[in-house]
Amino acid sequence: MVYQVKKAAVLGTGVMGSAIAAHLANIGINVLMLDITPKQLTKEEEKKGLTLDHPMVRNRIAQASKKALLKQKPSPITTKKSLDLIKVGNMDDDMEKLSDVDWIIEVVVENLEIKKKVFENIDKHRKAGSIVSSNTSGISVNDMVENCSDDLKKHFLGTHFFNPPRYLKLLEIIPTKYTDEAVLSFMKTFGENVLGKGVVEAKDTPNFIANRIGTYGLLVTVREMLKGGYSVGEVDSVTGPMIGRPKSATFRTLDVVGIDTFIHVAKNVYDQVDGEEKTVFDVPEFINRMNENGWIGAKAKQGFFVKKDREIYEINPETLEYVERKKLKTAATEIVKQQKGTRNKLKALVSAKGDRAGDLVWSVLKPVLLYSAELLGKIADDIVSIDQAMKWGFGWELGPFESWDAIGLRASISRMQEEGETVPKWILNLLEDGYESFYNKEAGDISYYDQGDYKAQQFNENEINLKLLKEKNGIIKKNTGASLIDIGDGVALLEFHSKSNALGLDTIQMVQFAIEEVENNYEGLVIGNQGKNFSVGANIALMLMEAQDENFDELDLVIRQFQNMAMKIKYAEKPVVSAPFNMTVGGGAEVSLPAAAIQASAETYIGLVEVGVGLIPGGGGTKELYLKQLRNMPKGIKFDLSKVANDVFEKIATAKVSTSAAEAVENGFLGHGDSISVNPDHLISDAKAKVLALRKAGYRKPIHEKIPVVGEAGYAAMLMGAKSLQYGGYASEHDIKIAEKLAYVLSGGRIREGSVIDEQIMLDLEREAFLSLIGEPLTQARMQHMLLKGKALRN
Repeated sequence: MVYQVKKAAVLGTGVMGSAIAAHLANIGINVLMLDITPKQLTKEEEKKGLTLDHPMVRNRIAQASKKALLKQKPSPITTKKSLDLIKVGNMDDDMEKLSDVDWIIEVVVENLEIKKKVFENIDKHRKAGSIVSSNTSGISVNDMVENCSDDLKKHFLGTHFFNPPRYLKLLEIIPTKYTDEAVLSFMKTFGENVLGKGVVEAKDTPNFIANRIGTYGLLVTVREMLKGGYSVGEVDSVTGPMIGRPKSATFRTLDVVGIDTFIHVAKNVYDQVDGEEKTVFDVPEFINRMNENGWIGAKAKQGFFVKKDREIYEINPETLEYVERKKLKTAATEIVKQQKGTRNKLKALVSAKGDRAGDLVWSVLKPVLLYSAELLGKIADDIVSIDQAMKWGFGWELGPFESWDAIGLRASISRMQEEGETVPKWILNLLEDGYESFYNKEAGDISYYDQGDYKAQQFNENEINLKLLKEKNGIIKKNTGASLIDIGDGVALLEFHSKSNALGLDTIQMVQFAIEEVENNYEGLVIGNQGKNFSVGANIALMLMEAQDENFDELDLVIRQFQNMAMKIKYAEKPVVSAPFNMTVGGGAEVSLPAAAIQASAETYIGLVEVGVGLIPGGGGTKELYLKQLRNMPKGIKFDLSKVANDVFEKIATAKVSTSAAEAVENGFLGHGDSISVNPDHLISDAKAKVLALRKAGYRKPIHEKIPVVGEAGYAAMLMGAKSLQYGGYASEHDIKIAEKLAYVLSGGRIREGSVIDEQIMLDLEREAFLSLIGEPLTQARMQHMLLKGKALRN
């Protein structure tokens, strides 16, 4: 049977159910969202004279959940248009509609008997061959469908999304003893290629993989905190980025998850295991007391931390009083600051015996490593699945077995044995056979230890790992700002790798070299990377220093070179495709906009934000966004030029940043010929495919454009809009000065409305405006504030 998912249904519309529905709608799948029917009227419904039989009442719960998607932060939807794909109903009146859907996802309360009844009801209404799954976080998926038909059993599995589904990569897929192999195979492929997830196959055990190990690790950390006399803040200061974990570290993570939710997840394992493991999953009494008090974390604005008068305080576990937050500073933490890379930092900390920070990290890490090793074969078949689950579900930079390799496998096991720990026999066998690590990397290929030997790690054919590729094939050329890499099939890639991928002269030089090299020897060029962000823009610190030293001739040269680079990208003989992701602001957007096409990650936050530091785009961004919006206008329909100019003016003047690639389409940063990659791991491959498609279609570089502008009348209109904000107290005098410069550029100067100008004229206007603003003391103050505080100054 050939499976496909065009329509889906979500049963249970709580926070998780509605968020899953939103994720499906974000990628274009029609969703039916159902919940139970209310048993009582609200006061508002009574005032309207409604009865329990009225559709508005019967669908109230699902409708309220859909409406709530607009208010949640971070937003579960990539654009408001996603909501149009979500239809609501209830599980009494609308179950027959399940006969029209391809995938039914159950997300009701975590109660086995209730779930069984839901699946028996689903069985009566679903069409044969439709896939059915449960989003349970730990209840046995085998037990849920034991009373259902053979066809449902064959098409049933667990699909455990991590919350929030839009942002967290992990999708645990749990087959049952009944699941058809073809269904499992389809869902794994669909999960990665369509849903954009990192898919891990898990076994039907309590809390599956990530929550089992993650909850264990969190509880071990609490235990060691109490045992070692550390404070909540001290623990968080060394169990976050310092060891490759998220900024939320341990206790801030628990506050975000919700202490009530955490207790529920821990109890799920506690009730199903025994021995020492059961002891670990017994939640400490002080946490239960916090839960009873309603101090359950971020949603209650009080948990392990609370904010008072702009200061953050931590809870004292003994007194349950809030005290000033502490950080752990030791000789080891100072040494770690000098280390590069998470592996080196982790090894340095663990090696610091007798140091309070080093001892804490070792006492927290050691049991998690041993626990993960003991569970191999029970919760997952291989170490890769366990490592990936922890990285994708909990945001760990290194999984347990990768962490073990980082600290040194043989040395750490010797230390464990000296401390009386029992090391799983399969690891001792690994060492006896002469292996020194769980993973082995040779010439860009990765293999992992599996049942007595190394086995090649498999990757999706759509995934290009730049780090491995460079190790395998080397690079064409590099400097401090960027590298040029051959990514195969006649396509080259320019990779930024400066700090924060900020753009400087070194980057500009590499872009120019890359395009010349590609024009001579390649089919086309991808501009992309696999750092934290695509690019946060130009090097502000460097520009500020030049401005403060009044080196305006030097700045003028730099801006000219940036503009020349953008024009070289635009008018290259071979197609240049930009592959932006995450933060793509300022100069990052200016690199992307002139490309032949943009292949954007679904999570791309693109915008021209120079106003935030008292400037306007100087590298051609104003011109390119304006031209892009003109090109996006429907063909053959007369449009208002001033409306386009005003729209671009507003986006740049307010430093508007798109909150997703879908919103970037609405904001005009993406247009005809641009595409979106749902799975970020496939972004480079998709961009490469776009380059080859353009070449196959007979790509020709664009003809130099003439730009229609709104002239003096449009300039006055834009400035009037800005001044109205000043009169309302929303804009300062300096804001108006910046707006005036921007309006002048967009209008083409003081010329007649409807005039047509060369691109170079608008580039010259941009450069002149940029240089005049960077010389302003108030602009320099904004730049200084951004560098020091990381946020905009209003002056």
